[in-house]
Amino acid sequence: MHTSPLRPFIKLLACAAIGVASLLPAFAADPSGTWTWSTPGRNGGPDRTNTLTLKIEGEKVTGKVASPGRGGQAMESEISGGKLMGEDLTFVVSREYNGNKFVANYSGKVTADSIKGKIESERGGQKQSRDWEAKRAMAKKTE
Repeated sequence: MHTSPLRPFIKLLACAAIGVASLLPAFAADPSGTWTWSTPGRNGGPDRTNTLTLKIEGEKVTGKVASPGRGGQAMESEISGGKLMGEDLTFVVSREYNGNKFVANYSGKVTADSIKGKIESERGGQKQSRDWEAKRAMAKKTE
């Protein structure tokens, strides 16, 4: 049986390709930066734009969520418990209003330009779950 002199080279290339492919998800899922998404306004009002700013350090994710509040003032809240495992992002946002604490658990899959997942919370003893999809905000160009 005759073997091609290229065979060892082809095996080496195949192994290198598999090795590089196994690293790609770690690079593809970088949530650092600014993200935005809209939620329906109250009582049929205009949509409300939310802004999420994230920073990643290893698997730890930190950042802030800014949402329109009553009277048009933006409410900014630090996220807690932020983690990135591959492309899976999770974090918690806690807010207090009129002595009541509201906790929302965010989860989602990160791609290059979107985070798509669920927001789970509890209000009045009722568990709520809704979909969310944030888009990466484009960096403003400076001249």
